[in-house]
This record gives sequence, C-alpha cells and structure tokens, in this order.
Amino acid sequence: MFDLTTLARWLLLAGLVLAGIGGLIWVFSRLGLPIGSLPGDIRFQSDRFTCFIPLASSIVLSILLTLLLNLISRISGK
Repeated sequence: MFDLTTLARWLLLAGLVLAGIGGLIWVFSRLGLPIGSLPGDIRFQSDRFTCFIPLASSIVLSILLTLLLNLISRISGK
C-alpha cells in the first residue's frame, strides 16, 4: 500500500514531466516547427464542435523520442 510520501513523489514527478512537455511544445512553436499542423493531422470542425487528432505529429514525435532515447542509452553504455 502506498503511503502519502510515495504518492506525493509520484505526483511531483508527473507534474515535472507535464511541465517539461509543455516547455518543449512552447520551444517548438517558438522555433517555427509545425508540430500540430502537419499534413497527416486530422481536424473535424463544425459550428459548435472541434475535434483534433494529431496523428502525424504523434508519429514524428515518437520517432524523434525513440532516436533520442536510443542515443542516450548507447552513450550511457546500457
């Protein structure tokens, strides 16, 4: 069973991860990278409803993160 200290650490870690992702999105937008508006991203829009599915952006970010994590893994020797 978790105690409150463990729960607090997990919540703090989750908050830091979300802040990091938000910072990356902000940096990408400042650099002019078209994350979120690639040709494979799907948008359904009507008068009262908008649904956005960033399919192509998710694939590109997944590939970039995979390459980055593999590079870090090879450098650290694991």
